[in-house]
Amino acid sequence: MLKKLLLFTLALTIVCHDATCADKKKKQEHNTYEMLNLFGEVMERTKAGYVEEVTDQELIEHALNGMLSSLDPHSSYMDAESFNYMSEQTKGKFGGLGIEVTMDNGLVKIVSPIDDTPAFKAGLKAGDYITHIDNETVIGLNLNEAVSKMRGKIGTKVKLSVRREGEKPFDVTITRKEIKIQSVKTEIKNDDILYIRISSFTEENDTAIKKAYADAAKKLGDKMAGIIIDVRNNPGGLLDQAVAISDLFLSEGEIVSTRSRNDQDNVKYSAHSGDISNGLPIVVLINEGSASASEIVAGALQDHHRAIILGQKSFGKGSVQTVVPLGDFGAMRLTTARYYTPSGRSIQAKGIEPDIEVLPAQVKPLENYGFVLKESELSGALKNEEETDKKKDSKTTKEEDKNTDYQLTRALDLVHALKLYQTNLNAPTLTKAEDKKEETK
Repeated sequence: MLKKLLLFTLALTIVCHDATCADKKKKQEHNTYEMLNLFGEVMERTKAGYVEEVTDQELIEHALNGMLSSLDPHSSYMDAESFNYMSEQTKGKFGGLGIEVTMDNGLVKIVSPIDDTPAFKAGLKAGDYITHIDNETVIGLNLNEAVSKMRGKIGTKVKLSVRREGEKPFDVTITRKEIKIQSVKTEIKNDDILYIRISSFTEENDTAIKKAYADAAKKLGDKMAGIIIDVRNNPGGLLDQAVAISDLFLSEGEIVSTRSRNDQDNVKYSAHSGDISNGLPIVVLINEGSASASEIVAGALQDHHRAIILGQKSFGKGSVQTVVPLGDFGAMRLTTARYYTPSGRSIQAKGIEPDIEVLPAQVKPLENYGFVLKESELSGALKNEEETDKKKDSKTTKEEDKNTDYQLTRALDLVHALKLYQTNLNAPTLTKAEDKKEETK
């Protein structure tokens, strides 16, 4: 009897619970309609009573942007003009100052300046905060509004008030220009290292890198010691390009995965067979301005032990934004997933830790005021029996690189060290007879 009573009570509870859930759902739907009515009422009251005249379009666009930007710093609404501007950026050509920015505590934070742009030449750095634009505070503006104020007609000037850690606030006036980005630049360093500078991940970067490697391999042949991939102050860009570039140097395994709220939307990107460099040593340079797609490349090569990561901890943007076009009304940019490195690391708000931390520095040679003689300069010194008339290999490393880019100098040294280790590891060992012969010489 007691058992039947318990079962009846349980069944009644379940029925009541289901009914409660249905009522709760109905109430939530009812509240949604009430909130939409509230939105309409607030909009009408604002339009009628605000101190200055505002249009329906302005109010709705601000409302949409407020709804999205309140979720996280990277979600936002873009009007048609902003959407076109973003599209131009990914194609490598746009107008403005040349900085990638985000919002942080109500201020505009510079993620990184783009190479050879007005902002870069003006000395703006990753981590700088912009507090005023043309003497107007940025507090209260959303990201799109702040960016719009910095953009303008080519040839006009904009004044930025900047705060930098450890320094007094300062102003800088920058002339707006059409920004044409050569997002991939390559150079042969030290006559044997392919240096690849990626300033942003735009269309066809992987094609440019593949061609640069083929040209370098044809020119250097077996002399090529390794590769340096420089993504310092690279704010990111296209996810597919980060995957494609990583794939160039990986022959198997996962590159990156994106995980969203719905399991069916999760995506895993894997490498195809073939490493274009055939295992040559790789060093990736990162710093606090390396974000998003830069961190995908660094994380993939680090997790697969395919490259040494050198420099400073990266920015820590581990989220994926999906751009949804809205016809004539622009587009919405919505954070839809987090990305994870092959080992399952989430970089969001953490960044990539370098294998070797190297801070920016300037190296100056020590003056030697003593009188030092080498063995070869001593009177009657024996000649080296293996001495040849060959001239020492010339080095093409620029003196300015040695003096001003300490991180790059260390990267060059590291590539040579890795190549030397690789060569020694594969070198044939002397037999016991050869060892004995060497001893008796």
